[in-house]
Amino acid sequence: MVVLGAGPTGEKAAAQAAYWGKRVAVVERAPDPGGAMVASAVSTKTIREAALYLTGFRRREVYGVGMNLAPALALDRLHDRTRHVVRTMREAAEQNLHRHNIDVVQGAASLAPGRVVEVRGPDSELRRLSADVVLIATGSRPLHPPGIPFEDPDVLDSEAARELDRPLRSLVVVGGGAVGCECASVFTALGADVTLVDSGPRLLSFMDGEVADLLADTFRSLGMSVRLGAGRAQVSRDDGGIRVELADGDVLRPEKIVFAAGRVGNTDGLGLAEAGVATDERGRIVVDDHYRTTADGIYAAGDVIGPPALASVSMEQGRVAACHAFDIPLKQTVDKLAPFGVYSIPEVAMAGLTEEAAAADGVAYAVGRAWFEANTRAAISGSTDGLVKLVFAREDRRLLGVHVLGEAATELVHLGQAVISFKGPIDYFIHATFNVPTATEAYKYAAYDGLRAVGR
Repeated sequence: MVVLGAGPTGEKAAAQAAYWGKRVAVVERAPDPGGAMVASAVSTKTIREAALYLTGFRRREVYGVGMNLAPALALDRLHDRTRHVVRTMREAAEQNLHRHNIDVVQGAASLAPGRVVEVRGPDSELRRLSADVVLIATGSRPLHPPGIPFEDPDVLDSEAARELDRPLRSLVVVGGGAVGCECASVFTALGADVTLVDSGPRLLSFMDGEVADLLADTFRSLGMSVRLGAGRAQVSRDDGGIRVELADGDVLRPEKIVFAAGRVGNTDGLGLAEAGVATDERGRIVVDDHYRTTADGIYAAGDVIGPPALASVSMEQGRVAACHAFDIPLKQTVDKLAPFGVYSIPEVAMAGLTEEAAAADGVAYAVGRAWFEANTRAAISGSTDGLVKLVFAREDRRLLGVHVLGEAATELVHLGQAVISFKGPIDYFIHATFNVPTATEAYKYAAYDGLRAVGR
């Protein structure tokens, strides 16, 4: 097998095939493996944790003090920590490939007929690799919407924003999705005057509406300006600097602007059409349930095939693709109940149905809530924003969805995810014994609240 891309999808697919005795080569354009998960996701999450630690942002109200580092020093230390974690994760990916005796070929790949991959190396030398199976796992990059002057040094995409080497006084973030919320909240913690702008009526359109509204309220309580239903932002430069005009005519004058408006698959230059690999109207590679493309022996997985474009799901897609390609009797399908996590401040996570989805499906449902302001562990840590929210069927109390807003939401969501997977009722949380004090205990009180909602 030849795998195009050494990000999480490609690495896990390659390791899966190699573990079962297949000869595997991975082609990677960058000098190091890891892909967007390390370069983007891991570094963003590290920046988040470093910002919280270095500024004492979430503990100031609890203890009345912060670390009060000079902003420039805090930013230097933040980048140092990020570089260390990124380096560690890249080394881990490299070691995993080496451990499985996978050949790594650096260069830009393109497809040729007959499952041949041509690789143009850094020295411009051309290599030709042939294989029984080719897997396209080239990942994605930030989308650059037309009409936005990204050539301007003060107009950034989400990847460029991570490389800022000086503190900001003011910032506009365009895009209320996961990346926009993460970026806006981190820069708020670092002391910038942040305005988060989105054309839609609420943040995180894929999340539960109540939770998304609560996140916006929490952002505002932390000092962020949140502008929803703002239409398409128009960006230009005049004598006064960067000018951001919203649909209502309001003009913002930030020091910099960050566009976090989605991502697009890295398929340019791969020669998809020449190889017979079909794409849809958005340029995403078309695959079947086994991740086969329209070309014989060529598979695709990860961001290049479209949503959900989560590293966690992409890894599983790569493994499943390898298993189908070589009839490996292990993983045949990707879990349909993948959790979603947003690493904003505070975090948001969900698994299963939202209230809106349950209503649209005609499900007779009820809701139980437990607020962290009443949770002992949250009170101790000072992380009292948010809640655990359970969506469940009225008839048999089977858990349908779990939604968490608060610190460690991306960890807490997995307990609810497991109960949904096993079609369990909310009664599980009532009968289970949890460590006290813990944030997990909120599940029990959310279940009790749910029972009150259905009169039992």
